[in-house]
Amino acid sequence: MFTRSARFYDAIYSFKDYGKEATRIDALIRERRPKARKLLDVACGTGLHLQHLREGYEVEGLDLDPKLLKLARERLGEVPLHEGDMRDFDLGRRFDAITCLFSSIGYAKTEPELRHALATMARHLEPGGVLLVEPWLTPEAYRTPHLGSVFVEEDELAIARMNIAEYGDGTSVMVFHYLVGTPQGIEHFEERHELGLFTHEQYLAAFRAAGLAVEHDEEGLMGRGLYLATLQES
Repeated sequence: MFTRSARFYDAIYSFKDYGKEATRIDALIRERRPKARKLLDVACGTGLHLQHLREGYEVEGLDLDPKLLKLARERLGEVPLHEGDMRDFDLGRRFDAITCLFSSIGYAKTEPELRHALATMARHLEPGGVLLVEPWLTPEAYRTPHLGSVFVEEDELAIARMNIAEYGDGTSVMVFHYLVGTPQGIEHFEERHELGLFTHEQYLAAFRAAGLAVEHDEEGLMGRGLYLATLQES
């Protein structure tokens, strides 16, 4: 996924206000579980959400990409971080809150994989625990052809990333072309990302199949919506 671009991840997504998002996430969790203490961030990336959320929680993170986890460990020190797949991880303990943000759930590319991922997260929730999932685009919202671009200019670093949105087999396909300049030279490389395109109804059905009561915030953290689910107590 971000194998080649991991070292530039924070620069490319520097437009995100992680502190503001973490404040909103905390408020949403506290509304539903005021005494929440333990939090797991699934697909934690370089740990920027966790950097803020650890101020109010005992936090842990999980990600599939070892290069992103390396950066997160450098940022977060002793915070427990786990290499694992959101669809089938087993940490052997439960949390008051779990987050899966910035549309990472889309990497569960099929509906069965989506259901496996949500069921796995639900198994790691305490009864009454809260799960926050920021979805990827629905099939209706995904547009092709569409040119995507990000440009970064910092001291001794310039990045241009571009892609044309494409369709796969039920997925969105983005082949990112990176042009990265440093004083040591200029390099070009590509990365292919495929994310599942799920309808609102498919998300709701997957949450409910995992034993979760679910709400939907249409705006969410950055306009992509947000699912807020609670594990029902027996």
